[in-house]
Amino acid sequence: MRIVIGSDHGGLNLKETVKQVLNELGMEVTDVGCDCPDSVDYPDYALPVAEKVAQGEFDRGILICGTGIGMSIAANKVKGIRCAVVTDEYSARMSREHNNANILALGERVVGPGLAEDIVRTWLTTEFAGGRHHRRVDKIGALEGK
Repeated sequence: MRIVIGSDHGGLNLKETVKQVLNELGMEVTDVGCDCPDSVDYPDYALPVAEKVAQGEFDRGILICGTGIGMSIAANKVKGIRCAVVTDEYSARMSREHNNANILALGERVVGPGLAEDIVRTWLTTEFAGGRHHRRVDKIGALEGK
């Protein structure tokens, strides 16, 4: 699976932890930054991740900032993106199984490294259930044109 990952300065440390997990899982990982602790603007990193996933260059994306919220809001502005802020394993599973989320947003100030590892593993191994959920995800897509 091809994964693109990005963070702002608030998610830099957790991003490195997540990249180690992705490498252990044998994922192809591309990091679009940031790579320094200096203050940066999260939309500048959410946009390239979201665009690369929406264009099909990558299967899924992971975004990390202080809370995950800003990254998620920015990524969800891109057509075709369903980015979910996740803070527990159950939400990770449901975001994939019911919502077919294609980007995971994590908050370094909210989720510690151990829990982040569990969330990422769950999110990557959960498949979309389809069925009635497919109809609902299609309705979300229809909202993008409004």
